[in-house]
Amino acid sequence: MSAIRQFTVAPDDDGIRLDRWFRRHLPDTSFTIVAMWARTGQLRVDGARATPGDRIVAGQQLRVPPPEQVAVAGKPPRERPPISDDEAAFARDLVIHKDMQALVLNKPPGLATQGGTKTVSHVDGLLDALRFEAEGRPKLVHRLDKDTSGALLVARTSRAAAFFAKAFSGRTARKVYWALVVGVPSIDDGTIDLPLAKQPGSGGEKMHVDEAGGSPSRSRYRVIERAGNRAAWVELTPYTGRTHQLRVHMNAIGHPIVGDGKYGGPAAFLTGGISRKMHLHSQRIRVDHPDGGEIDVEAELPAHFAESLAQLGFDPILGTMMPLDEPLPPTRAMEKQRAKAHAKTIRKDRKGERRARGGDSAMRKGPPPRKPGVKKPGPKKR
Repeated sequence: MSAIRQFTVAPDDDGIRLDRWFRRHLPDTSFTIVAMWARTGQLRVDGARATPGDRIVAGQQLRVPPPEQVAVAGKPPRERPPISDDEAAFARDLVIHKDMQALVLNKPPGLATQGGTKTVSHVDGLLDALRFEAEGRPKLVHRLDKDTSGALLVARTSRAAAFFAKAFSGRTARKVYWALVVGVPSIDDGTIDLPLAKQPGSGGEKMHVDEAGGSPSRSRYRVIERAGNRAAWVELTPYTGRTHQLRVHMNAIGHPIVGDGKYGGPAAFLTGGISRKMHLHSQRIRVDHPDGGEIDVEAELPAHFAESLAQLGFDPILGTMMPLDEPLPPTRAMEKQRAKAHAKTIRKDRKGERRARGGDSAMRKGPPPRKPGVKKPGPKKR
């Protein structure tokens, strides 16, 4: 059996909860296992017993049981399959931006961002080939649909991952997509404000417009160029980050994205030799950099999309002339939902702090116990 493992809390992890540290560095160790280690006193921080809700400080020493105990108490740790030389070369060819904190990849259509049922080839499985000079494994901070191509941001450090995650959740990161849609919208510049929810019976694999119970969802589209009434080349900007948001929104206004049979059905395909692949591309991403300044990267179109633009007579230069869209102010419903999420986070943090204080006898509530034989003084007799 392996020896007890010792880890030093890095500056990137200063102030985070212990359970979050496990999700970052030992993702194969479930919360159930971490909680069991804490209950039995096997999980220690600087020699003292610890709980999953404790916050850790840079420089502290973590004592963690050997990995064999994970296999006994839960599922055996998953091992990532080795990456071949061809796969490593393929992964490195996707990189269009690289610095000490981040990478930007130009993801091809047909490659999933993460694994799943029957999905063995994905970006997450290639990240070990993108360490370069860094010690840690790069981390995904957002995702693109399997059939959507384009700019995908990857963090190279835990600090950068937390920074970018906050940028995406706070909607300060700007993402611009290009799409080819069937037909031409009657308004050249419009905002789609339709709440979305998971479609019942689809197992969460499909979304739909749900005016009553859906989450607030807003997108903006701008027509770049049109091919008569047959098709339009549009720029899309999501103001919220719902699953399949752009695809559902464009189909909802009667202009499905070309190649999106999942939402547009047979009407989503054009004749005349136009590719049946999805014509949705993450063309540009702009986000603040953890070290100051910003990352602003554009991704080249995949071959099938570029060929379709040429067949329809579109001028590629016109897309680059569009000014970068700025975010709209949030709606009242979005502000309410954001406030609820913030309050939930605060409650969880306070709950973890109360658990941590519970083990300290000095923090017990109530008056101190009286000495044996000493009665509580009553009212004075007159």
